[in-house]
Amino acid sequence: MYRTRSWRRIIRRAPGGETVTMYEKRKPSKAKCAICGAELHGVPALRPSQLSKLAKTEKRPERPYGGYVCSRCLTRGLKEAIRSTVVF
Repeated sequence: MYRTRSWRRIIRRAPGGETVTMYEKRKPSKAKCAICGAELHGVPALRPSQLSKLAKTEKRPERPYGGYVCSRCLTRGLKEAIRSTVVF
């Protein structure tokens, strides 16, 4: 079961003195912005089973499109939306 590389190998020293190979699942990649592809801050890189145990506010930022779009793309999009709706 552990021979595949989907399991991360950690070499630890046991209390008896011998070295033991322990296995754990690899961490997933960081969340990316849907527009520019930048790394999203405030979104933890956890496995789905660990992510489901977090509170809703710990999973993504408290702003519109939080967890999908970075703050720079959001401000740019809001400015463009305001410019396009203003009629003189």
